[in-house]
Amino acid sequence: MNVPSEPKGSILTPAGWVSGRVRIKNRRVARVDGELLRAGAALEKPYIVPGFIDLHVHGGLGGDCMSGEGGVRKALQYHAAHGTVAMTPTTVTAPIAQIESALADIVAVQARPRSGEAGVLGVHLEGPFINPGRLGAQPPYPHPGDASLALAWAERYPIVVATVAPEIAGGLDVVRVFAEQGCRVQVGHTLASFDQVSTAFACGCTGFTHLFNAMTGAHHRNPGAAAWALARGDHAEIICDLNHVHADIILAARRSIPKLYAVTDAAAAAGMPDGAYSLGGRKVFKRGLKVTLEDNETLAGSAINLADAVRNLVSIGISLTEAVAMASTRPAEYLGRTDLGRIAPGARASMVQLGAKLRVEGVWIDGEGVDVAA
Repeated sequence: MNVPSEPKGSILTPAGWVSGRVRIKNRRVARVDGELLRAGAALEKPYIVPGFIDLHVHGGLGGDCMSGEGGVRKALQYHAAHGTVAMTPTTVTAPIAQIESALADIVAVQARPRSGEAGVLGVHLEGPFINPGRLGAQPPYPHPGDASLALAWAERYPIVVATVAPEIAGGLDVVRVFAEQGCRVQVGHTLASFDQVSTAFACGCTGFTHLFNAMTGAHHRNPGAAAWALARGDHAEIICDLNHVHADIILAARRSIPKLYAVTDAAAAAGMPDGAYSLGGRKVFKRGLKVTLEDNETLAGSAINLADAVRNLVSIGISLTEAVAMASTRPAEYLGRTDLGRIAPGARASMVQLGAKLRVEGVWIDGEGVDVAA
């Protein structure tokens, strides 16, 4: 579909919805021309919203973020075509040499961005510092906490998000190292108790990885990590495929956690036909929008993109404004990025046009149009 060089429609700005046009100069938003709509006013299509930002994504279109530069680029292309303008390619637990190879590949891709690809904001390191009792679909290569290794990685690679089980041996030391290096450290793949999570946050943790999945829960007499998030958390990522977390639990989390944000946890299977694929070298199976291990029960990432997540959130009663915030503004703010997640003067001109049934009709990354998926 042909889209204008400057988006026009109902535009979601920090001040509210504006009926008008986005003016672009030097790949940035120069200004938004138009009329600010009163609260509750009917919006006319198309909707122009900030581009989506995925902070937990393993692949897409057959490309796996552990399988070299080509795999990473396939994932970037797939998600860009569905409205994701920036993302953090995410590793899985693996032998140390394999993780370092994947980190180097992601850095290489980040250094040489290409047209039509989502931007790389850095790496989400998911493991290897996780609990062997909560691997989920992660390959079986957990590693005890190693502060020296964590520091070496943080100094060498742009790790912006790290998943750590704080209760493992050396786990708190890893949390401290990553936090001191400016990384957002998240509790995940964990058997931590409520009190252990409190200690982890005192040491520098800031959020939770795929809330409710692969973590201790919210039992009323034995609260765990999920209960801590609901009671005290400000930030948490949640997979919005409606398979990993029931719709009403997403609504409960949204009422409790003020800056809850959406992720896909998408695997290489996203955007592909049903069949067998790889998740960091582990065989997984796609059936519809569900990805599992061979047992057909253990979830192994998802097959959605963030546009799917936005539609899912709206379908369960969340407003379009908030659904977009969960897929764009909040993840940008979590990373401290004021240049993304908003349509305002000075921000990067990275936006999405949504039409009927909230389908993606146009994508701009730094002011450049991207071919959208059919």
